[in-house]
Amino acid sequence: MEIDAARHQGRAPFPLAGRTALVTGVSRRGGIGYAIACRLASWGADVFLHHHVPHDRDQEWGEDDLDAVIAGVAGHLAVDGTRVAEGAGDLGEPGAPERLLGAAAGEFGHVDVLVCNHALTGQDGPLGALTEAELDRHWAVDARSCILLAQAFAERHDGREGGAVVFMTSGQHLGPLPGEVAYAVAKAALHGVTQTLADQLADRGIRLNTVNPGPVDTGYLTEEMWRTVAPMFPFGRYGEPDDPARLIAWLVSDEARWITGQVLDTEGGFGRYRPRGV
Repeated sequence: MEIDAARHQGRAPFPLAGRTALVTGVSRRGGIGYAIACRLASWGADVFLHHHVPHDRDQEWGEDDLDAVIAGVAGHLAVDGTRVAEGAGDLGEPGAPERLLGAAAGEFGHVDVLVCNHALTGQDGPLGALTEAELDRHWAVDARSCILLAQAFAERHDGREGGAVVFMTSGQHLGPLPGEVAYAVAKAALHGVTQTLADQLADRGIRLNTVNPGPVDTGYLTEEMWRTVAPMFPFGRYGEPDDPARLIAWLVSDEARWITGQVLDTEGGFGRYRPRGV
């Protein structure tokens, strides 16, 4: 049966075919970055993975098998000829964002999609226990590097259709992040600058949006923690990495070509102010 595409507005099977995506913070198979990279690969994109394993090594969960991470993303490649490449780096270091963008562009010839998923965990505290170094470190990793990546992306963008940038925030605009002042400040900066950057990038045909993935179980959730927050989740479960990944894949596709300068929350109805036990 012949289908009239103009009438039925059918979706392309691989909406990101012919495009290259750079996703930062892809070093753990249980992480959001990994889920995003897998989604973009399954939608037809070439994918450049950024990772910084020393960060994970210092966390409770420890480092993952990086070869397995890369192979896992490659296993989602959906279009013949597409591939995965990778590069390491501490994006809080001077010049690191520009070097990373240059490496991705050099590997694939162009970068069409930038997803700034990386963030610093730890080295933080409540008011009264903060140091200058902690505040500066979170600013450098969580905010400054994203802005510099977007700047480098814009400078290298060749006018191809489909230019899209996604920042990640953490719901600090919806409720407190106890004990994470430095992190909350840096993420709030990305939230606050979203419309300003989106306005400027529109002149180059690039869209920029920010996503708050909400509470997502990336391997740190304990049974005790879940008992405390379970009443706040109307669907009876915590967020999963693929929950924000689905939204982000759509946001960087042409189906979202009229959306820019927005901060979108994908939290499954998470109710921060619901009384405990109710």
